[in-house]
Amino acid sequence: MKILERYVLTTYLTSFALAWLVLSFVLSVGILIKVTGLIAQGVSFAIVGKYMLSGLPEVMSMTIPLALLVSALLVFGRLSADSEISAMRACGVNFLTIMRWPLLAGLAFSLFGIYLNNEVAPRGHLLRRNILAGSSVVVGLELLEPGRFIEDIPKMTLWFARKEGNWLYEVLVFDKRSTNVTREIRAEKALVRTNGTDVVLDMYQVRVDPIQEGQPGAAMAAKFTHTLKNILKTRDYRRKTIDFDARELFSEIRRIKSETDPRFAKERRKALCQTYFEINRRLVWSAAAFCFVLIGVPLGIKAHRKETTIGMAISMVVGVTFFLCLILAQSIKDKPALYPYVLVWVPVIVCAAIAAVLIPKNQ
Repeated sequence: MKILERYVLTTYLTSFALAWLVLSFVLSVGILIKVTGLIAQGVSFAIVGKYMLSGLPEVMSMTIPLALLVSALLVFGRLSADSEISAMRACGVNFLTIMRWPLLAGLAFSLFGIYLNNEVAPRGHLLRRNILAGSSVVVGLELLEPGRFIEDIPKMTLWFARKEGNWLYEVLVFDKRSTNVTREIRAEKALVRTNGTDVVLDMYQVRVDPIQEGQPGAAMAAKFTHTLKNILKTRDYRRKTIDFDARELFSEIRRIKSETDPRFAKERRKALCQTYFEINRRLVWSAAAFCFVLIGVPLGIKAHRKETTIGMAISMVVGVTFFLCLILAQSIKDKPALYPYVLVWVPVIVCAAIAAVLIPKNQ
């Protein structure tokens, strides 16, 4: 690698690293909001950590192409403004030679994106969906916090003053399972244990009011066992095509094609269209890295301004337009007559057309 090419590549990769860190933080806000909700529900920090880590691959699939675009606009805009591009041309350096290493970097990130979008991101998405599916119910004794009314339990409200291990003290339970009356259960202490998906409260020195529905009046007992049914049971999350890795997507295509019942022909076409769209969507997301470098370099030279706001504005317009096209194609993914898995390639074709016009002008 020549000194000039090394200088361009080093400057570009340094700018890319900084842009990627900033964009990753900005686009991770959605995950942080979800994490705050999980913490508020009492989900353990281990599960919260898994949720955050599982979201990083999807964030990276967006931030890497955008960071490459921002870097191309800023770096080559500065090189143009400082007349370094003109000096390179005067020395007989071809414009494609200047672009070569940034383009190879974009190609490398596109290949990495194929792996990221087809193998890592689907697993992360499935893990997050499973965590969210089970986080809306009580997920363990860690949720039992003293001094507050716990209303996460269906048709039940629980309060207690303090906790020592699995023992709760000064317990108050409002049983709302009956539509006609709410039972009030007080106990000096209660031992909390689990039985399958149930949580069992073995309460001592208990007062129950009323004793039963239709029997008004309070009753006292030395011990009273109260079972909270299916508290630890999580909701099932049905896997979708977005949760399939590449091998599973092609297996799904073979499975759909193997079904020949004419009664479900319409449903098969729709399912096949959605699967084709998911495969092509991932490829387009991966190709975005190379496309953004391809148009970012000539656009940066064309802008030739020192102000970073120009480069940021152009990158946002290009990035938003690219991703908006993907969103529009996704909105019709269940309409086979419109060929959404073909239309999803429109932003890639547009980027190639823009590059075909701009690059010769900078030769």
